[in-house]
Amino acid sequence: MSSASFDPAAVEAWMAAHVPGFRGPITVEKFATGQSNPTFKLTAPSGVYVLRRKPPGQLLKSAHAVDREFRVQRALAATDVPVARMYALCDDDSVIGSMFYVMDHVQGRTFVDPRLPDVASMDRSAIFDDMNRVLAAIHSVDLEATGLGDYGPQGNYYQRQIDRWTKQYRASETEPVADMDALIDWLQNNVPADDGKVTLVHGDYRIDNLLFAPDNPTCIAVLDWELSTLGHPFADLAAVIMQWSLPPGDTGRGLAGVDRKALGIPEDQAFIDAYCARMGLPGIDSFGFYLAFCFFRMAAILQGVKRRALDGNASNPERALELGAFVPAFAEGGLAAAKTA
Repeated sequence: MSSASFDPAAVEAWMAAHVPGFRGPITVEKFATGQSNPTFKLTAPSGVYVLRRKPPGQLLKSAHAVDREFRVQRALAATDVPVARMYALCDDDSVIGSMFYVMDHVQGRTFVDPRLPDVASMDRSAIFDDMNRVLAAIHSVDLEATGLGDYGPQGNYYQRQIDRWTKQYRASETEPVADMDALIDWLQNNVPADDGKVTLVHGDYRIDNLLFAPDNPTCIAVLDWELSTLGHPFADLAAVIMQWSLPPGDTGRGLAGVDRKALGIPEDQAFIDAYCARMGLPGIDSFGFYLAFCFFRMAAILQGVKRRALDGNASNPERALELGAFVPAFAEGGLAAAKTA
């Protein structure tokens, strides 16, 4: 973690007025993670907090929606979905230069590598099962009871998302990628009929966006809700499977080629079956479409990360350029998934 990119005194004054029980001063450290929305740890005499802000500079329309992140996590406080406590949202750009919110700092374990190298085999299985449980909990949230009934537009979720991310991709495009053009065309021509399923969707559900208890396999907080909306639940499930298809290691953070049985990690179909059992579903047809969609969306997101780095607005420019280089690989993965649909 590194130091702040804003005036701590301005945040102290704002927190004193908006965060119950807050007492300064604060020490600020920036988390290395949080490419899209810079995230900071605030340590104060009254406790430890987390500040998450929009990045400075010119931004794509509808991106970096920290106000939506704040809203959804506050709405989920009384549900089976574990989230950090939300304190307050600041929509006054004059405080630090962009919108931000402050939440509780949850002390837990983060697993960047889904192989979970430092975890016993028995615990690995339990961790992945709890990841599955929480995903089903997100998709079972009562939208009206939580006030999230208007959290996303109506209509076919996949058509909406394909249109949105195609526009975002074109707006941040830096060079032609033939496979991406082909994947966009395939998705536009193969959107499944709307089956009426509408749930809360996280939009970036993977193990490194979850916090687990320090001493047991229970998920205690789901993080990074920037892409959340109302939509179709299979997109979240397919995002998990997409992540696992990537190479293992710091960059891919996947499980490709890993002996999962030896490590106590579920195979793709076992994870899908466990989810279907929790949701009361007989199975999922044409899963390849949902997988292709997830590859496409991630390629579009990474293209935006690359563009921000080139424009000088990235939170971690070196890492952003490294991630942006994978756009063609994600497009290729999407076309491969399309062939299985």
